[in-house]
Amino acid sequence: MDSSLISSDIPDWSRERGKRFWSPSRKLLASIRDYQRYAANKGFLNKLLKKMTVFRYRFWSVISCADIPLNCQIGGGASIPHPNGIVIHHKAVIGPNCLIHQQVTIGVKRNGSGAPIIGGHVDIGAGAKIIGNITIGKHALIGANAVVTKDVPDFAVVAGIPAKVIGWTNK
Repeated sequence: MDSSLISSDIPDWSRERGKRFWSPSRKLLASIRDYQRYAANKGFLNKLLKKMTVFRYRFWSVISCADIPLNCQIGGGASIPHPNGIVIHHKAVIGPNCLIHQQVTIGVKRNGSGAPIIGGHVDIGAGAKIIGNITIGKHALIGANAVVTKDVPDFAVVAGIPAKVIGWTNK
């Protein structure tokens, strides 16, 4: 699909739908979405369903080897092709239609000051680390193994340790 057709604002929920039975990343995202839906509503049935969803979430977390908290803020249309080793801080905000590859860390600095805010339709390469109170602009590309500790503008391509802008995507 042409990346210019993917919105940074409107979630494409078809990216999260399970296409086959064995799809750990999609099952993990579905359990997180279900938990958040049940937690938002009061009532005995929702409490029961929320508890059952926690077991489903724990199962898929173990299977996928991902540490994505139940209360995280991930925009719709997220795509996680290989969830192995993904760690996301519970205060991080991830926009819609983002692509997150394996071994990505999205977290805070040692002093715990602020979590990253990632714009819509950001592609994060394998092994990338996004750390601190920073903002990643929409349609940005984060290279594999990049260590991002400073803000990234919209449509930027960043790579390296520390990450630097090395180009621009098609605007």
